[in-house]
Amino acid sequence: MQDQTAELEWREGGVPVSTRFDDPYFSLDNGAAETRHVFLEGNGLPARFRDGFHIAELGFGTGLNFLVALQAFRNAGCAGRLRFTSFEAFAMSMPDLRQALSVWETLPVSVLCDLETFPRRVEGADFVLEVIHGDARGTLPWWEGRADAWFLDGFSPAKNPELWSAELMAQVARHTAAGGTAATYTAAGFVRRGLEEAGFAVERVPGFGRKRHMTKARMT
Repeated sequence: MQDQTAELEWREGGVPVSTRFDDPYFSLDNGAAETRHVFLEGNGLPARFRDGFHIAELGFGTGLNFLVALQAFRNAGCAGRLRFTSFEAFAMSMPDLRQALSVWETLPVSVLCDLETFPRRVEGADFVLEVIHGDARGTLPWWEGRADAWFLDGFSPAKNPELWSAELMAQVARHTAAGGTAATYTAAGFVRRGLEEAGFAVERVPGFGRKRHMTKARMT
């Protein structure tokens, strides 16, 4: 299946916005700080990192979450490799991806920016990144992996409800390792109910920046 390309416009501060979903790719306040609060702290990281720790993600976007996670893995001094699998339906063009990441000088952006094409599988000394292209509703059920932690980072549930359905949350649960976790910036009721129905114990906690609440979950 031919990849669908992300359609963007740019806001002040170098923030890319999806014109398809009318939603920014990362926080207008501080995208890297939001990733650390929502996805790292929300999944109990970096304390849980170990060789082979597997993060899965809905919505690769600019790759910011992957880069923040990789930096945290390296800063934690973990031996071995971090595994990171992301599901992305609308791949960015490489010029757009490079422009989006150009504002994050403290992150290991060369891992992505030095690539000639949008990533599918990239291996380094301390990581394995796989990006599975296509609609997650079709690709996730066929995935053979099981994640220790999920970053649920699709566009806003109000604008991209397909990526937050109860059916997809059930697939997330089916592909979660024992004791695995999930976190997301949204506290939408139907998302939390979908996670609960899938078998997660769900907690609403303080969000980042202008978002009052977010959601974290643990497989029971």
